[in-house]
Amino acid sequence: MNLTKTIFKDLIIIKHNIHVDNRGYFKESFLKEKLENLINYSLEFCQENSVKSYLNVLRGLHYQKQPYSQSKLVSVSLGKILDVAVDIRKESENYGKYFSYILSSDKHESLFIPKGFAHGYLTLSDSAIINYQVDNYYNPEAEEGIPYDDDLLKIDWGVEKSKLIISKKDQNFKPFKW
Repeated sequence: MNLTKTIFKDLIIIKHNIHVDNRGYFKESFLKEKLENLINYSLEFCQENSVKSYLNVLRGLHYQKQPYSQSKLVSVSLGKILDVAVDIRKESENYGKYFSYILSSDKHESLFIPKGFAHGYLTLSDSAIINYQVDNYYNPEAEEGIPYDDDLLKIDWGVEKSKLIISKKDQNFKPFKW
């Protein structure tokens, strides 16, 4: 497992080592100690979620307010997505900036997103299965979001707006207050 730092503090790209033979492949999806040594704090994942989405489905940008904020370990079991994380940590030098990265089942990579980020993704394949572990339980009262098309963020999703499939909830987030 190779860990690559990004310009965002503690936002890590994880490249999994794949062992292939005539039966298929084996990979270690997560090594707690290795990730904790890089980010310099302890992780305790308590919930794992799995989502299936179809082509052009955009989910997000979601986050949980304190004290329910969540770190996420995002992986794609099938298909391809454009994963986006927005730094909403006011003390961060990258506050209000976003990171985007293509995750796919073919690339065997994951993305570790620390607390203090809004998160969303766009499905780029006919369908995708996305798995993510979180280190704090979901609390519907603490859920917040940022519009995917927020005027200040100017995220390039790479797809015409008319082709996007977005839930009513995700279409009604209020603009983020910078």
